Amino acid sequence: MAAFLSFSLLVGSAFAAIRRQDISSKITGAEYAVRGEIVIMSQEIEKELASGNHSYSFDKLIACNIGNPQAVGQEPLTYHRQVLSLLTNPSTIDDAEKTGRYPTDVIARAREFTPAVKFGAYTHSKGAAIFREKIADYIHTRDGSVLPRPDTENIYITDGASKGIQLILELMVTDEKDVILIPIPQYPLYSATVTRLGGTWVGYEMKEDYSASSPAWELDLSVIEKLYKEEVKKGNRVRGIVIINPGNPTGNILSRSNLEDLLKFCEQRDVSILADEVYQENIYSPQKSFVSMREVVLAKQSKVELFSFHSISKGYYGECGLRGGYMELLNVAPDVNDEIYKLSSMTLCSNTLAQAMTASILHPPQPGSPSGPLFQKEKNAILDGLKRKAILVEKELNKIHGYNVMPIEGAMYAFPMVRLPKKYIEHAEQQGSLADSQYCKDLLKALGVIMVPGNGFGQRANTFHFRMTILPKESDLVAMLKGLTTFQHDLYAKYGDPDKEKIEL
Repeated sequence: MAAFLSFSLLVGSAFAAIRRQDISSKITGAEYAVRGEIVIMSQEIEKELASGNHSYSFDKLIACNIGNPQAVGQEPLTYHRQVLSLLTNPSTIDDAEKTGRYPTDVIARAREFTPAVKFGAYTHSKGAAIFREKIADYIHTRDGSVLPRPDTENIYITDGASKGIQLILELMVTDEKDVILIPIPQYPLYSATVTRLGGTWVGYEMKEDYSASSPAWELDLSVIEKLYKEEVKKGNRVRGIVIINPGNPTGNILSRSNLEDLLKFCEQRDVSILADEVYQENIYSPQKSFVSMREVVLAKQSKVELFSFHSISKGYYGECGLRGGYMELLNVAPDVNDEIYKLSSMTLCSNTLAQAMTASILHPPQPGSPSGPLFQKEKNAILDGLKRKAILVEKELNKIHGYNVMPIEGAMYAFPMVRLPKKYIEHAEQQGSLADSQYCKDLLKALGVIMVPGNGFGQRANTFHFRMTILPKESDLVAMLKGLTTFQHDLYAKYGDPDKEKIEL
């Protein structure tokens, strides 16, 4: 047996059918920093902490690398989980009603959903009709009843927003001459997917001006226009432009005027819009409000092709693991819609329970309903907590010498710029690392905090950033921010203060 195992291992090694050097560069060239090198390091540290055999100054990790609310302590909303429990076991609906185990509006929703869908069976590839109707009702209410109601044939329920985004990018990209414009900083799903598909992505830098009277990340149409002309001059085709609103990793909210300016550009240049709006419930600035790209397109009676994406992973609900979301098509030709449907059909349908949860979450209990008081209490606690943490993180980060961060107006993230001394940058190079990657590695080892370096999202040349979420418990954030202050002080003491370097120059 031992001889056979040795021979098997030898054969497997010598005659590997798939070797990394044989894998398409479209795959090996795709990078996804949110779950990259720093996370792999954190997993090894977590094993050391669990074993008790370590020399770290902390006893737990603080995950600030990904928007995953329930992983860092957020509890699921009671109403939707009660509905889910009945949908997974519909034989208990009658018993729950007899015993009064669940509120009557939970039971009513379960009774509404279960006759329409067999949750262990495939649904229509766009999603079950009842759930697409619910999504259409939500969109219609959100954007104003004076605007046309969405056509359910233009709504696809997806396994989170990511699957819809990947599908539309696959539709747009045929070769390297197809260009997608992506905001910088961006969410790396976009660059990774375009690379994997063999297309070209070009980053348009957002304005990052800390000297402004009201600093905030904003679109710069002059930059977008310049990049468009450059790509056309190269003989490339600019197929689409991505907006992320509210912003990830920037935490900004785009104004109506920004959206209108972008729409005008797309009308003039025949460019489609991909509107990533998964954080539309995460609004913290009293001066800002979310405006959907769909509302702007319809209000302007524009014919620009729009693909809008939403998800149940974010907001105040945070149901990341259920993988539910939707995309809506607007001004998309019927024969193109047919091709999207064909692509969707290849994966049969999205998760059926997530379809139901998407419909349920977009139609929460109303005031006066049996579940209303508890639901409002839970929702307000989550959103109020996020707002407090957004203010706390912005305020405390801006106190740290060498840091600048924009107001966290929405979403779940801060993207601070950190000034690093020349000697530290050289130290990082000696370690074979980019300076902001090395910074995040050192932070992880010193504080147990998992951050994502700015180079994974894109950043202005000669600047360094990192992305952190505001999701951890307030007590953990307070301790982390205190630790960051000490860490930065010690780093400058060892490698020098970059502000003094500028003076010397």
